[in-house]
Amino acid sequence: MTEVDLLVHGGDVLTVDAAGTVVPAGAVAVHDGEIVAVGPAAELRPRFKAAEEIDATGCLVLPGLINTHTHLAMTLLRGCADDVTLQAFLEIVIPREAELLSPGHVAAALRVAVAESVRSGVTSALDMYWFHEAAEAVAAETGWRLHTGPTFMDVPGPPDGRAYGERLEWARRDLAARAEAPASGTRPVVFAHSVYTLSPAQLLDIFALAREYGALLHIHAAENAAEVETVVSAHGKRPVELLDSLGLLGPDVLLAHAVDLSDAEITAIARTGTSVAHCPVSNLKLGCGIARVPDLLSAGVTVGLGTDGAVSSNTLDLLGAIRVAALVHKAGGDPTAVTAEQAVRMATIESARALGLDGRLGSLETGKRADLLVLDLARPHLTPRHDPWSMVAYAAAASDVRDTVVDGRILMRDRALLTLDEASALAALHELADTA
Repeated sequence: MTEVDLLVHGGDVLTVDAAGTVVPAGAVAVHDGEIVAVGPAAELRPRFKAAEEIDATGCLVLPGLINTHTHLAMTLLRGCADDVTLQAFLEIVIPREAELLSPGHVAAALRVAVAESVRSGVTSALDMYWFHEAAEAVAAETGWRLHTGPTFMDVPGPPDGRAYGERLEWARRDLAARAEAPASGTRPVVFAHSVYTLSPAQLLDIFALAREYGALLHIHAAENAAEVETVVSAHGKRPVELLDSLGLLGPDVLLAHAVDLSDAEITAIARTGTSVAHCPVSNLKLGCGIARVPDLLSAGVTVGLGTDGAVSSNTLDLLGAIRVAALVHKAGGDPTAVTAEQAVRMATIESARALGLDGRLGSLETGKRADLLVLDLARPHLTPRHDPWSMVAYAAAASDVRDTVVDGRILMRDRALLTLDEASALAALHELADTA
């Protein structure tokens, strides 16, 4: 028998591979954080001797969910800017961030965000926020996978106090350090907040720096009609049109939201291989509209799924976002506009593809990193089990996630968090919120 670190066995395995393979009563073998075999449990259990096992009998095993757009430490401000437009939201949140944020506050807020994410089967996230070093320290401490890096947003009195020139040099040092010690299952990232908080000249600088180091570029774009009007008034072009004219679209670019798009902009996104992070819950809550996801998909654009921050969406529940993504686009009258399978893929393999990490994450296949979740099917709302895709998209809830594994390490077993003291994390954030 071959010795491995972990064997998850007995449950149906929804691999989310290209063929949509489902392995009934399957198993996933893991060693050194990597998937070494996927197949029927009856075949794998005699082959592998595991140091640790998860009996998933009666459960569904699927890839860990990947949140392609969020601001995790906004858990500190949850509930502070509800029932307002995007522009009013920014007017409330930006000054609060400048007043409240510090590395310690971000770390405290991150611990709660990680707990919430792990409990809902989210195994990694693309996190645009201040003091990303503090966030990375918490992720490393808890074993959770975080994709982050320097953020650029040219606003008065930024929380970290860095002027634009200083920020460029700081970002260069950050990227250089990452190049010397690349992390498995992630990649360098640079965040440019938006075309309305950064000038074209600044965007050119930032994108050039990121591309020098092969980093992913993540930027808000076309979140609502008012943003589009603001950008047109300032620059004579719509947000995505402006990015395209500057040569700033491409396969290394991930646009957040992309709600208010013209046909020409969809064509440009597809032509350049740019990806989109769809955040349907946040878009609805802020009254931004419904993104043209069916049109993007028809054009061949990679669309991942995100929650946005816990101020604009109030939860980091990506299973909830899957359900909304599968439902809201049917409002036009086409029940096939976004299918259950497409919505689940958006939160797994398509999110990985949007990050440029589909060779390492997003599906349960040999050679990929072992990020997975176990969904407990012994629930009335998950009975009977006709179709796993529709069950995940239309019926499953975060509370149904029983076990969460990241890089082969069990972070939650039987709903108990193993690498994070949740009670202390909640108490610390309550204390901060009471003084905020």
